[in-house]
Amino acid sequence: MSNGKPIDNRLQSLESHLKEENPVLLHAVQSFRQLDQVAHRMGLLEKDESFANQIPWWPMISIVGTFSAGKSSFINYYIKYKLQRSGNQAVDEKFTVICHTQGEPQELPGVALDADPRFPFYQISDELEKVAPGEGDRIDAYLQMRTCPSDRLRNKIIIDSPGFDADKQRTSTLRITDHIMDLSDLVLVFFDARHPEPGAMKDTLKHLVEDTIHRADSGKFMYILNQIDTSAKEDNPEDIVASWNRAMAECGLTAGRFYTIYNPDAANPIEDEQLRKRFESKRDKDLNEIHNRMEQVEIERAYRIISALEKTAKDIELQDLPKLQESLNTWHKRVMWGDGIVFGLITIGLIALSIKLNYWEGISFVAPWLDNFLNSPTTIYITCGIVLASVIGIHFSIRKFMAKGIMKQLSKLTPDSGFKGNLSSAFAKNIRFWRSTFSKSPAGWNRKSRKQVETVLLSTDEYVQ
Repeated sequence: MSNGKPIDNRLQSLESHLKEENPVLLHAVQSFRQLDQVAHRMGLLEKDESFANQIPWWPMISIVGTFSAGKSSFINYYIKYKLQRSGNQAVDEKFTVICHTQGEPQELPGVALDADPRFPFYQISDELEKVAPGEGDRIDAYLQMRTCPSDRLRNKIIIDSPGFDADKQRTSTLRITDHIMDLSDLVLVFFDARHPEPGAMKDTLKHLVEDTIHRADSGKFMYILNQIDTSAKEDNPEDIVASWNRAMAECGLTAGRFYTIYNPDAANPIEDEQLRKRFESKRDKDLNEIHNRMEQVEIERAYRIISALEKTAKDIELQDLPKLQESLNTWHKRVMWGDGIVFGLITIGLIALSIKLNYWEGISFVAPWLDNFLNSPTTIYITCGIVLASVIGIHFSIRKFMAKGIMKQLSKLTPDSGFKGNLSSAFAKNIRFWRSTFSKSPAGWNRKSRKQVETVLLSTDEYVQ
């Protein structure tokens, strides 16, 4: 099996899925393959790596919140399928990835998600291991996957999170929650209207509200006060919403609002007809808005993938390439200076030694062994070979020494700073012994690579259209 075979299998699996679900994104995968070829030649990616694996392909909706806030019931109502277990107490303490299937519903263990790069929890066991040694091996205690034939799940993934207050593995749960919120296109944050004392949930509110409102993508969070029908028997139901709004404001959320909903299939009867109509009208309005946002994620994700494709191509050409060229120029200058200083010092040392040994008469070199040396071709060849090998050895030692500092600096450059791939590895490919320090272009960057990047950039406009 070749080094590239595992990644080929992953991409083929992705292409097979997109062929049925989203043909436009199928072409985007093929464009990512072109960028992978460029990156492999340049050393930015290993043979078993792909830019396509660095982004989530499925539109993701994560549902988080307090326990018994009706998250599972909301999912069942949305997909029109009784898939998730629900109840007044915490009934599921695992993250559940829910996706579409054409067959019968299935339930798979967390290890299936950890090992599959198509899903957002790929290699999440490594993250859990950072929480505490051994937690990575307990992946099945945190994750599970369920498939469902509901048409509303086509082209998207819904993630049902365990309730914050019910889970005993809080540190690991929060780490996974943060991970899915980062990757999600839409985050529905649920609170239980049956518990009208939001002040007692200060810690949970901080993580679900205060820590999210300053994010650059804060617009993808929707805050939902669920099971509001239970307040219909109160003297003033609006007081409950006002209480939650005050708690949200204390966490810094002043511009947003609560969506107040309840499950029509499990609603408490409201005897007052006028009150019932008012509750139903508000519920239907907010549910429609939430459902519309959930449907919109398919379009949003497609745009984000195409945007990521375009950014990857531009970053290679406008960020990685100039940085590599700059680093190689710096390395070239340092090697030249290093060669000059080292060989200059060696030359000065040899001249000083020969003067001390009285090998000079004026400007003539008259070492006593010179005649024997000149009359022995074998000695000349051996000596020249030793000198040449020494010069080459010293030169390459200088090359290696001068590269260390540059590679250390390049290793600090990450995708967060606008660079794609491993620049340190790409630089190392340029300083191999058969490459001259005078090479003008980085290894792997040639007419073919330039053409492939240009083709990908042109194709992104077509994908958007």
